[in-house]
Amino acid sequence: MKVLITGMAGFIGFHLAKRLIGENHIIVGLDNINDYYDTNLKFGRLKELGFVESNIGYGKKVESSFRNNISFIQGSLEDKKCVDELFEIEQFDVVVNLAAQAGVRYSIENPLAYIDSNILGFTHILEACRYHDIKHLVYASSSSVYGANSKVPFSTSDTVDNPVSLYAATKKSNELMAHTYSHLYDIPTTGLRFFTVYGPWGRPDMALFLFTKAIIDGKPIKVFNNGDMMRDFTYIDDIIEGILRVINNPPKKKKSVEEMNPSTPPYKVYNIGNSKPVKLMDFVEAIENSLGVSAEKDFLPMQPGDVPSTYADTSDLEKELGYKPNTALEIGVKKFVDWYQSFYAVSAE
Repeated sequence: MKVLITGMAGFIGFHLAKRLIGENHIIVGLDNINDYYDTNLKFGRLKELGFVESNIGYGKKVESSFRNNISFIQGSLEDKKCVDELFEIEQFDVVVNLAAQAGVRYSIENPLAYIDSNILGFTHILEACRYHDIKHLVYASSSSVYGANSKVPFSTSDTVDNPVSLYAATKKSNELMAHTYSHLYDIPTTGLRFFTVYGPWGRPDMALFLFTKAIIDGKPIKVFNNGDMMRDFTYIDDIIEGILRVINNPPKKKKSVEEMNPSTPPYKVYNIGNSKPVKLMDFVEAIENSLGVSAEKDFLPMQPGDVPSTYADTSDLEKELGYKPNTALEIGVKKFVDWYQSFYAVSAE
């Protein structure tokens, strides 16, 4: 297959590209390499894929230095001309849209960034898929769409009309927009509600990265809601395996047997989570054990836009695709801590 990965310099996009090139698919990556977090980390990921930073420029296609089946273009989803030209030239089979403005708390500080990237940019992707015979559009949604829901575990059959952050609202909007295009144009679309993804090369704004850095630097970690939080932490390799299963199983249109009822469009949403919520303080303990150092803790109130707990019901994923994430937290955290100390050439004392 020829696959477009948007957000390829990002955490999940990078890992997906590594996996797909090993399976001999043709990969084209797109990323605007913005400065939401340290661009050195983004360029570090691209270097792992064989791209030289000095060769990268906006709108310029760059070939990998050691793989002949992967290329990269710096560009933004908000740039309609860039997206349209890319689709016209490359003629993709599958699109995996992972590019987005991420982060719950940052959506309070800079809401327009989320509208530009997550709404306008996603519209450009949908329109390009509409006109270029894409066989499957897979896109990143988020567990944040469950918002203020109190029923657990979170199921894809639950109503998700109570977002508590703009980020969550844009992700739910993506699901609604994808459904519309699946209905109108028979484009197979699958949304993936990721649950707290972590692992090597992870984002610096996520708790695992922030906690590890603070502990190594000898600074206190910020523990929100006084530590009374639970998260369904999901290791990156489990996320990638789930994405691959989804890519290879596009939803199909189901025709109604009753003439008066509408057909069901080729549209699907899955949860991808570990289905084992972890107490925040147990998560901190796993980091401390991996580093061999105890953390000084600042206990703080809940932050705007946060939720106290996440918990994925992955029964659809298990039943329809035969897959369930299963990496133990202690193993995943240790792999991240080892990567962090190697990448930044630091160690805890």
